[in-house]
Amino acid sequence: MNSGNDELMQRIQRDLMDSYDEELEMEIEDRVWADPDGAEPAPETPKDKEARRLYFRELFRLQAELVKLQDWVVATGHKVVILFEGRDAAGKGGVIKRITQRLNPRVCRVAALPAPNDRERTQWYFQRYVSHLPAAGEIVLFDRSWYNRAGVERVMGFCTDDQYEEFFRSVPEFERMLVRSGIQLMKYWFSISDEEQHSRFLGRIHDPLKQWKLSPMDLESRSRWEAYTKAKEIMLERTHIDEAPWRVVQAVDKKKARLNCIHHLLQQMPYKEVAHAPVVLPPRVRHEDYIRHPVPQDMIVPEIY
Repeated sequence: MNSGNDELMQRIQRDLMDSYDEELEMEIEDRVWADPDGAEPAPETPKDKEARRLYFRELFRLQAELVKLQDWVVATGHKVVILFEGRDAAGKGGVIKRITQRLNPRVCRVAALPAPNDRERTQWYFQRYVSHLPAAGEIVLFDRSWYNRAGVERVMGFCTDDQYEEFFRSVPEFERMLVRSGIQLMKYWFSISDEEQHSRFLGRIHDPLKQWKLSPMDLESRSRWEAYTKAKEIMLERTHIDEAPWRVVQAVDKKKARLNCIHHLLQQMPYKEVAHAPVVLPPRVRHEDYIRHPVPQDMIVPEIY
């Protein structure tokens, strides 16, 4: 009997480690394994290994807190919207992945809207975002948001001067209206240097698995760095309101940016651990007349690995 229990616990432990491997896979994806010229990467130092160990320890601890936050949001009917803005390759997607990784997608979901279609261009500017706002007990993360108008649309000439000014007149009232309706709204700007964006773009160019992340618009943004800087400064100045202030995340170091952002957003919510009744697995019910039929061989996926 003890042998059976030991084997079961070992299987559970392996499953747990498999779930952590998912984070390791994303970690490997972030690392540069080869120089673009073909040179071997420098070996990992003891200091690097210790820093990585500390990163994972803190990440898993913060993700455990995010699970508690999720339970509290569901139990209280809280509504949360978090906007992630920043230059291309600033790390917005990376932190969103780490936030959502352990959470229920029915509670915490991501809204990453494409460019508006012809019909949406004729609507009230905020209209296509409204349908993605949360109901009670939901968290919505916007991977870019209505602030596209203050950034890429302004810099690339996709909106008129009148539309641009109307946005700044409307957005503070729009966000105050969301807050009055009971939505907690947080806004994060991920800040990176010119040199860091250049390095990350080169990394994407030389990595076949990441080239899809580089759009013609991303490449165009490199030549308009200063215009984007000016647009960002105007945006932060004109939309930093008491009801929904901007928070700037220093994001040159990806790992620190993720931890700092998650830690900060947790501090903004008065969540408490929700008590749950003990989970009891019911016994498997067996019936003498039950027969499990074999699966036809041609339906089985070949076991190549």
